[in-house]
Amino acid sequence: MAGLFLAACGSGAGDAAPRESAADTSGELPTAGTERFPLVPASAAIDQVNRLPRNPLTEAIEADSATAERIRFGYRVARDPQAFGAAEFVGNDLACFSCHMNGGQREGALPLVGVAGLFPQFRNRDDRMVSLRERIDGCFMRSMNGTPPPPDHPVALALQAYIHWLSEGQPEGESPPWRGQNRIPEEARLAIEDLDLSKGRRLYADKCAQCHGDDGQGLDVGLATPAPLWGDRSWNDGAGASRIWTFAGFIRYAMPLNAPGSLTDEESQHIAAWVNSQDRPVFPTKAADYPGGGRPGDAVYDTLVFPVHPLKARLGADRP
Repeated sequence: MAGLFLAACGSGAGDAAPRESAADTSGELPTAGTERFPLVPASAAIDQVNRLPRNPLTEAIEADSATAERIRFGYRVARDPQAFGAAEFVGNDLACFSCHMNGGQREGALPLVGVAGLFPQFRNRDDRMVSLRERIDGCFMRSMNGTPPPPDHPVALALQAYIHWLSEGQPEGESPPWRGQNRIPEEARLAIEDLDLSKGRRLYADKCAQCHGDDGQGLDVGLATPAPLWGDRSWNDGAGASRIWTFAGFIRYAMPLNAPGSLTDEESQHIAAWVNSQDRPVFPTKAADYPGGGRPGDAVYDTLVFPVHPLKARLGADRP
């Protein structure tokens, strides 16, 4: 299959025991974790979309039975929140593993392995220290366009338990080497005015539409079911994926899934611009973000940075 593009899509991570991953021979993408913390390499192709280095449904969990079941429940919720007790908190067709691919265990796709020990952490968007639970709450509100579960709700507790399980043995306060790798280097970032929607549209048609459809709503491709990239069932404009350089970094290192890393920094940014020029839900309180200043220059949705959405204003004949 050509151009499998799964940014913000459900990878349909399976419950089967993990398989061996393809070797990373790209020379550009990062290698896969460490012996102690194995990860699916960023260069792994489509046949590895369901691989889990650690699968809580098949391996023994060194914890009491209640905790073990909570960890397994957290995995199931992260895989399919609509089917496993979190439907009331989700407002679109995305799941946690839409972005944290391979069960949060894939390099270049926002891996969750080892991150629990980094919380609480300071976040510029909030201008304060936030807990892991609050970080999860933000994903519910923004990426999944929903509402956060109460702090003591089984869904909230289970998701935290799963992330902590993925982080067992990782030193607290020590950022793992695979964190933050899916970024567009500052020197390669295109100015917002230099983003080319026509190029983005052509690249999307060539690399993405076969799985996400011309309308961006996703198609069932068997190994995965891509979720909408825009429209009412996609992330809202307060999500991190609504930022051009942020979303482009994910595209650059995680996509297309049959050839990760084959897109350039520039191409990834044009695709990100095209996707984020389309209509999507509005996050009502985004004007309150970054109360301490430092609003990011790629937040095209932010009316305090851009009085008018600069990409929507340029759409014109490029609107599908």
